[in-house]
Amino acid sequence: MSNSSPASQTSNYIGRFAPSPTGALHAGSLLAAVASYLDAKSNQGKWLLRMEDLDPPREIAGAANQILQQLNSLGLEWDGEVLYQSTRLDAYELILQQLSNKDLCYRCDCTRPQIRAMGNVYNGACRQRSNAPENEYAIRVKTADVDIGIDDLVQGHYQQNIGKDIGDFVIRRKDRLFAYQLAVVVDDDYQKVTHIIRGFDLIDSTPRQISLQRLLGFSTPNYGHIPVIINDQGQKLSKQHFAPAIDSNNASQLIFLALQALGQSPPANSQQESAQDQLSWAIQHWDIQAVPKLANIPDTTIQDSTISDTTQI
Repeated sequence: MSNSSPASQTSNYIGRFAPSPTGALHAGSLLAAVASYLDAKSNQGKWLLRMEDLDPPREIAGAANQILQQLNSLGLEWDGEVLYQSTRLDAYELILQQLSNKDLCYRCDCTRPQIRAMGNVYNGACRQRSNAPENEYAIRVKTADVDIGIDDLVQGHYQQNIGKDIGDFVIRRKDRLFAYQLAVVVDDDYQKVTHIIRGFDLIDSTPRQISLQRLLGFSTPNYGHIPVIINDQGQKLSKQHFAPAIDSNNASQLIFLALQALGQSPPANSQQESAQDQLSWAIQHWDIQAVPKLANIPDTTIQDSTISDTTQI
């Protein structure tokens, strides 16, 4: 069931939130959802929801619906229908064929140990092979020795030499699943996304995505990368590191803490208000420049001692 935000959409701004259904929302994904939602709504834009369900071995049954329920409970209402990437395989295949027809990609059967021996920057070993591998191969896109930079809405200027720092990167995996880098670029263009607010852990993916956008003649969105939340071991909160699911029954406290973590200084008494009322205040007062210009935020910095550990974000 789709939702529509009560805020009017009068601009061309289109933002999005794109979780993977590998588990319920945790504190880190909540922070990204709130930031992208507020940036869209404060600019009278649309906020789209995309489910990145392209990796069945890692997905958990029922997680997609659980995420939708959590967002609803938190007052984070999306515009239009949810886009499921699993319905977009033909579109990705078409783009892959276009790149192949232009000789912009190639097959690669290099192993992970071989790539580690290259210094984890792929050296193009399979690019010039006379005989392309026939079995168990990935597909890599050709990169160039060129600097790609962005003026990040949160972090400022960020630059990377895609050829030297990354090398030719995978756009379809050896298991024949489409890689994140390809799918996200194709879907951002398909949904006409103009602004992408997401976690700092994805900032080094941005030059790769821009390089694909340029190869395909797509527009490049505006990017903003917010700090990610880390645990006591310095690890990003994630399903991989057993981040606990948020308890959306405590929506008011969760939204209040998220706003604090994003540097928005909500009124102290607002945590007694509903999540929807707090979000309405935050839309009116959103300041993306107030978001901490850090890579990481320790989870202890956004913990409220009056809330149990099960409700902290």
